[in-house]
Order: sequence, then C-alpha cells, then structure tokens
Amino acid sequence: MKRSLVSLSALALAASTLTTVTFTVAVTTPAYGDHCDPAEQQNQNQQNQRSQQDPNRQNRNQSQQDQGQNQDQPAQDTPPQDQPAQDQLPQDAPPQDQPAQNQPDQDQPAQNQPAQDQLPQDRPADAPPAGGNLIQASPTEPATPDEFADQEAQTLGGNGNDSNARRRPNQAPSQNPDQPPADTPPTDAPPADPPANPAPGETSAPPPGGEEAECADLGPFPEDFIDIRRVPRNFQDVRTRRGGSGGVFTSRCGTNRNGHHNSDNFIVAPGVSNGAHHIHDYVGNLSTDAFSTDQSLAAAGTTCAFNDRSTYFWPVLRDRTSDANAGDPDGNVGTIMRARQVNLQFRGNPVSRVSPMPRFIRMLTGDAKAATNGGANALAKWTCTGFTNRITTKYPLCPRGSLLVRILDFPSCWDGQNNDSANHRTHVVFPDANGACPSGTRAIPQLRMSLFYATPRTASFALDAFPEQRHNPVTDHADFANVMPDRLMRFAVDCINRNRRC
Repeated sequence: MKRSLVSLSALALAASTLTTVTFTVAVTTPAYGDHCDPAEQQNQNQQNQRSQQDPNRQNRNQSQQDQGQNQDQPAQDTPPQDQPAQDQLPQDAPPQDQPAQNQPDQDQPAQNQPAQDQLPQDRPADAPPAGGNLIQASPTEPATPDEFADQEAQTLGGNGNDSNARRRPNQAPSQNPDQPPADTPPTDAPPADPPANPAPGETSAPPPGGEEAECADLGPFPEDFIDIRRVPRNFQDVRTRRGGSGGVFTSRCGTNRNGHHNSDNFIVAPGVSNGAHHIHDYVGNLSTDAFSTDQSLAAAGTTCAFNDRSTYFWPVLRDRTSDANAGDPDGNVGTIMRARQVNLQFRGNPVSRVSPMPRFIRMLTGDAKAATNGGANALAKWTCTGFTNRITTKYPLCPRGSLLVRILDFPSCWDGQNNDSANHRTHVVFPDANGACPSGTRAIPQLRMSLFYATPRTASFALDAFPEQRHNPVTDHADFANVMPDRLMRFAVDCINRNRRC
C-alpha cells in the first residue's frame, strides 16, 4: 500500500508540472488581388459570422481545460479518471462541419449548356439585325431549382448585406472621363452615401484598416455577381420584316494575340496619355493610341482580314485572384484575360435596307461612368454560352463548360453628315424598339461585338474601370472607328441587304 501511494503522488506531481505548449503556425499572406476579390472577402465574412454565432465556444473550451486540470489531481486512494488527451485541438479550431468555400459546383450543367469550349450560334439563321429587346419571362418558364439558389447563396454569400457594402471613395475621381454624355450630371460626382443604419446582423465598426482598407474602395462587390441560371429568359432579337435587311458581314480580326494594350482613348481624349485610366484591348488597327488620326490609322497595318484597318477596342477583363498590377494607381488589379473568341458582326436593320457608313466615322457604346452617371447611356449586356437568351447587367457566374459573353451593340442610325459629334453620340443614335431609325437619320450597318471568356466560376474577376466606378459591370463599353476600304464597305452592305452571311 505504501508503494502505491508513492506512485500516485508521483503521478500527481508530474501532472501538476505540465505546461501549455504554444504552437506558432506560419500563414502565407494572400495575393493583393486575391484578398481584394469578392470571393475571398465573402469567405472571411462567413468565417467571422460563424464565430459570432457561437460566442460561448471559447468559454466551453476553457471550461473543459479547467476540468481537465482538476482531474489531474485525484484522491490518494483512487486512480485518475477521464484525463483529457494532451493533443487536444486548440481553442480556435473551426467546427468540423464547416463547408469549404469557393468549392466548384459538382452538379451537372443545365440541359441547354454546351460542351466544354463549344460556342453557340449568336442567333438563328433568321435572327434580325437590330440590337434586340429585353422581354418578360415566359409564364410557362420552369421554376429555377432550389439547388441553384443554394449554390448561389454559397458562392455570393446570400443577399450581399455584409461588411463589403459599397462605400464612398477616399480618392479623387479620375480626370478626362472616357465617355462624358452631354445630358448627364458631372462625372466626378461621388456615388450616394451608404445607408446610415447597418443591415440586420451587422455591427458598427471603426474605419477599416490593413487589408480591409486596401480593398474597401476597389470593388467589385458580391452583389455585382449573379448565377446565370438565376436570370430569367428575357432577351430576343427583333425579327426582320419585309423590306428589312437580315444579312450579316463578319470582320475577322483575331483576339489580340499581339498584346496591343494601352490606357488611351483617341476618340474622347485625343492626345492625352492614360486618358482612359483603364487598359483597353485592341484588335484591328495596329497603331491605335492617344495620338491616332485619320491619316495615321489609314497608313497602319491591321490584324483584320480584307485589309480592314478599323480599330475596335474595349476595357480588359482581369482575373482578380492574382496580385499582378498591384501598384496600379487606378486600382485595376489582376491578370488580363484574353478573350477566347471575338466576333465582330455588322448587321442589318429589321425594317429597312442599310447604307454604307462613312470612312473614319467614330462611335461608342455604353458608358464608362454609368455607376455615377446613372443608366441613361449604359448598355451593358452580360450572359454565358448556352444561356444567350438570358441577359444581365451583372457579372454572370457561368456553369462548368460555359463561357462568359460580353455583348456590345453599337448605334446604327446616322445623321448623314457628321463623322463625330461633341459628345460622340448625337451623330449616330440607336433605332427604336421596333428597329426603325428616327426621322432625319438613315440606317447603316450595326456593329455587334461579342467577346467570349473562360472566367473563374467564383466572383473573382472584374472589368478595368475608373477608380470611382468600383469595377461595376454596368460600366461595360466599347469604341470603334471605321477605316474599312470603301470597296470592302460596299461589299458588306451588299451582303447585308441581300440577307446573306459573309
């Protein structure tokens, strides 16, 4: 018995001398672009919400440790019981049932989804040439399965009422706006103030610091994205009537494999370097920059077939999971994604024949300042292959095997006299909802740019934009200057008026 008591005392003494071991875990700092994209922000928000929903977790863990220490001191005549293991998980270990974030969708794609990299026809053979109309969803439209809603909630983080709500910019707006409409308020007006009261479930917090301060004004935000399967069927082209022109001429200009990029815009900011404050993709004319003129464009080379020296350009789309371009003063962070395919179609008018557009005419579509100007001139159209009858003004999240598509329709009713105008809009305007041009204008071929991208399946990509626009998808826009040889333009018009595809 004496020997047993000595052994038990030794055990108690050894247990009382145990010390807590602190483990230091090295954490890799995320890339600048990675921790500033909405997918990463949403992951962090959900983890924070989990810890707030269970405030007693640490208390329970502490109680368990205290009980374990008490049990390390047993009575002299009884052996120790329920002694906790020494490799117990640390107090801040996440719950075992926490779902992984940004996990790819494992469900099969929708039935109308094409195979991998398979691109659908932009429109049926008898599709009309006008820009098309948004229509109301069919009453017989089947309801979206609940699983899609669950997937979207996991990807986007619910209704977007979180700490990533839009904030007032802390930097001055960029100068030399890319597209200043004549009838809209000044482009340097900041967006509206955020709501004074926080959304339900939110708590007041001091001004952001560290990474949050870096990302607070970059955008985009979770509410700027939507699962394309949640968008109703809402788009169809206007059908060509008798006397209309239903043909299509396609100019084949490649996908900018030569890497022609700059942040200039010779149409709205001639002679100003970085006049756009965001990077443009160019196809066609090889010389386009801030100092381009009709003469320099006519003398340059081109990436287009049939010596089409026109210049076609649009803001680049970036993968925001990369820290590339992190030092950009305008906040355009990430790796430039080159389009998988670029379709440049010149289409007819549904109610009349078209006339040749003049050489060196300049035009634009959309509004690079739409997030602060309002929607008067905005014309962003986003969709996915296999879902081209569903158009949204948000960034679409496309299912596996589907490519993101940007559709950029240009105006097509020319005043018959001017190649440009003070606001770059009044000399060529859009037809009405039926495709008819306003009085005093004539129909010319309508340019439609369709840009196809393989994007991340999470909210981790964005347009280049002016800083105060927060990379809002509604700011999508494009520019064009016609430098086709007159003979090629006549061929295109003849093709369109004869209802052919060339």
